[in-house]
Amino acid sequence: MKYLLLKHYRGGPAPAADPTPMDRWTPEEVDAHIQFMRDFGARLQESGELVDAQALAPEGTFVRYDGEGRPPVTDGPFAETKDLIAGWFVIDVESWDRAVELAGELSAAPGAGGKPIHEWLEVRPFLTEPPTVSE
Repeated sequence: MKYLLLKHYRGGPAPAADPTPMDRWTPEEVDAHIQFMRDFGARLQESGELVDAQALAPEGTFVRYDGEGRPPVTDGPFAETKDLIAGWFVIDVESWDRAVELAGELSAAPGAGGKPIHEWLEVRPFLTEPPTVSE
């Protein structure tokens, strides 16, 4: 079963601690956090559970269709994905429980002071069949 472990800059339930935003971490703290992510990904690759992992740049915008002959609409009065999504891991594991276990491990990535950041990760299964509609 494939799952998306979605990392957020912010969002989700209330944090377990009041985390220091990453832009206020020391370069060494950022390096330790990135190394944790690399090590986590390497371990999943070795176990055969890693499908993909990507970090996202903070730049980005929402775009939507605004009608025939009109330019696309960008941004708006809503939270932008660039403010929310930091990156993801796509994993292929045997069960929901394993996906949750791995998300818990990833939540322990170090932050300011080298302490675990306890970030919330969104765990979402990939849709394997189209949803059924009943009347």
